[in-house]
Amino acid sequence: MFPIRCSWRWVSGLGFGSFLAVAVMLSHWQPSATAANQTALETRPPSFAAIAKRTMPIVVNISTTAQRAAPSNSGDPIDEFFGRFFGEGQSRDNSQRSLGSGILISKDGEILTSYHVVRNADAIKVKLADQSEHDARLIGKDDRTDLALIKIRKTPVSLPFARLGKSSHLDVGDWVMAIGNPFGLEHTVTAGIVSAKGRVIGAGPYDNFIQTDASINPGNSGGPLINAVGEVVGVNSAIFSQSGGNIGIGFAIPMDLAKKVADQLRKNGKVVRGWFGIRAQGISPQIASSSGLTHFAGDIQVVTEVTEKSPAAEAGVKMGDVIVEFNGKPLAKNPDLRTMIADTAPGQKATLKIVREKIERMISVRIGELPEDGDANPQAETRDPELGLRVQRVTPESSRRLGLSSIRGVLVLEVHSGSPAHQVGVEPADVIREVNQRPVNSVKDFERAVRQGRRGDRILLLVQRGDNAVFFALRRKN
Repeated sequence: MFPIRCSWRWVSGLGFGSFLAVAVMLSHWQPSATAANQTALETRPPSFAAIAKRTMPIVVNISTTAQRAAPSNSGDPIDEFFGRFFGEGQSRDNSQRSLGSGILISKDGEILTSYHVVRNADAIKVKLADQSEHDARLIGKDDRTDLALIKIRKTPVSLPFARLGKSSHLDVGDWVMAIGNPFGLEHTVTAGIVSAKGRVIGAGPYDNFIQTDASINPGNSGGPLINAVGEVVGVNSAIFSQSGGNIGIGFAIPMDLAKKVADQLRKNGKVVRGWFGIRAQGISPQIASSSGLTHFAGDIQVVTEVTEKSPAAEAGVKMGDVIVEFNGKPLAKNPDLRTMIADTAPGQKATLKIVREKIERMISVRIGELPEDGDANPQAETRDPELGLRVQRVTPESSRRLGLSSIRGVLVLEVHSGSPAHQVGVEPADVIREVNQRPVNSVKDFERAVRQGRRGDRILLLVQRGDNAVFFALRRKN
């Protein structure tokens, strides 16, 4: 109630009729908005209601099923129960369901999503905004960017699809909105701002994430990140959390990258990338100054490794060469060289400007094709499907990021759900130091150690997790 102050002497001097008129007038009086209140109303953040209403129909719910049968004689008490009551030859159905989100990108029912949402799926179901369910099939996948393209098998009439924007037009501080299915709660809308661009989080060889504080939780993966005009500018991909829930740090794949990947998946079913065959790292200002390289614009990189029989080796590139330009373009930031090489079509010639022993040189190289199942270095990463692990050698970059005291061991990138490694508690970001009490210094050491012994034997892993060393004993699949 608005406070009214007046003199009782003034009121008592009025006649009864005048007093009644004043009372009625005051009872109907409403204070006008002050200038401060009006300014607050005008500067209030705009509502996302219109954008949410317009873009919700382009977001789908994705569920997958992977049938995995476990034999009744596996030693598992549950398997023994099934074998006792349903016959020795019976097996229990280990159906696994994955739940995520996707973005309709064409009227024909093409859906862009995260690859980890549909990985290992035997069946893919898509639920549209009108609650209708449809079978879908995998068109193509790209593990390196964690993107996949799927398509509804029998396309309904008049499907809505997303307006794809340019992620390069985003600025830090711009409003963005995320729509997805966190924890299975369909079409949940959250909003926030762009917290950072170009984030490298160690998720893959082509890290270049948009960081946002819009709430992204499990189930949001594959859903859209939307700008203030309703354009999809990113694909929600990952969260940073110690508990599995949102803490205000989420990551999305930029749409500029996602569109290029989707085009290749539609055409080839995979992404074809250029390959040079080197590893390089940025040079600190101190080293650049001592090497007489401070006059080059942008960042420069020094070659730390050249793969044998690679395009770089055949062109004469050597360890210690400093790369300052690629095809006439100065290196703007550290990840750019890898991206520029990957975007160059295999078979094309490229020109490098390098500095070797303080002398500038131009080197011409014919770009090769990056192997589909390997990195530039074949021993940089490996999978063991029997253990359910994907591991990578520990690089100086990952060592710094995880706070490790050395680069010895292999870094766990992925643990397959239901695998022997998953069952005993091995987690991504663990570092395997020993296998069966044998030191592991490289991916090749890891492969050699786990192959020894008969199938079904137990394997003892010494794992570093943070500041702790933990032993895990697991059994390979029979």
